[in-house]
Amino acid sequence: MAGVYVDTSALGRVLLGEPDAPAIIRELASFEQHVASRLLRVELRRLAVREDILEPADALLNGIALLPIDEATLAAAETVAPAAVGTLDAIHLVTAVRLLNANLVDALMTYDARLADGARQHGLAVLAPN
Repeated sequence: MAGVYVDTSALGRVLLGEPDAPAIIRELASFEQHVASRLLRVELRRLAVREDILEPADALLNGIALLPIDEATLAAAETVAPAAVGTLDAIHLVTAVRLLNANLVDALMTYDARLADGARQHGLAVLAPN
């Protein structure tokens, strides 16, 4: 498979050593490219600061292509459907949908139910390995 969009709920599980971390790592390995919004870096490093594990977070981020958050992305996130998607997840959703439309990702990896529902509504396959 070409690429996967990775959100913080997935990479955060790896960072924290959650029981599903090995499954996430295996699934990520099946994709040629791992992509996310630059927002992932902020969210993951904030988690790492709270847990005092910044270095492992940075190591995880090294394998992710981070896309800048531009004005068009922010504007689209303001109104992207469905309305139940949270504010920051709307940025992830818009970024992932744009990548899907450009044939750069095949799926979105998330454990957030509202983001997953939104992704499916926009034609993205959703992965939540366990």
